Amino acid sequence: MGRVALVTGGSRGIGAAISVALKNAGYTVAANYAGNDEAAAKFTAETGIKTYKWNVADYDASKAGIAQVEADLGPVDVVIANAGITRDAPFHKMTPDQWKQVIDTNLTGVFNTVHPVWPGMRERKFGRVVVISSINGQKGQFGQVNYAATKAGDLGIVKSLAQEGARFGITANAVCPGYIATEMVMAVPEKVRESIIAGIPAGRLGEPEEIARCVAFLVSDDAGFVNGSTISANGAQFFV
Repeated sequence: MGRVALVTGGSRGIGAAISVALKNAGYTVAANYAGNDEAAAKFTAETGIKTYKWNVADYDASKAGIAQVEADLGPVDVVIANAGITRDAPFHKMTPDQWKQVIDTNLTGVFNTVHPVWPGMRERKFGRVVVISSINGQKGQFGQVNYAATKAGDLGIVKSLAQEGARFGITANAVCPGYIATEMVMAVPEKVRESIIAGIPAGRLGEPEEIARCVAFLVSDDAGFVNGSTISANGAQFFV
């Protein structure tokens, strides 16, 4: 049995591609999900990857869920903090609840996911943390003040964790996807999708598997000296 990897939001979209890629690379994978029982059951049936239900915005639920993963599969050595939501609105129309929901899931959810496994990683002198941020955390986006703030904050988490974890054999890195051909993006009107693609020099949307390959590298032994870094996977749409 390989190292245990936890992927939050791991049963759909980019998270599902990451879960499968890590399983194929020899990891024992636990895929967290928040609410879609049907999709989670289908994912497990198709891949054999166990799914675990909890809301990453809730610290106690996250701690209990991770404890169950470790009881079932063993200590978690690899964490992919991928779970995220959007509650888009222009800033002058954004409600405090829209702000709070996104902050609680996309930013505090990273703390809630990594914090419970951090002591074990320090003790075992090994750990891999990858946070899935976003191109919009790098450049901002109209109607996404809440989302962009969380995804920019995620990069700050990674840079700080890298400095704290390095002497314990722990790396923390981020991947910032551009526009990826997930269900969410493919569901937007075709004209909107065409306008998005027109702004991507590569001339296409990215594929979830392309993000998964970035993650698979970052958690590998080959990436042991890559720490506090951000991989921008966006088809040359934005440079940092």
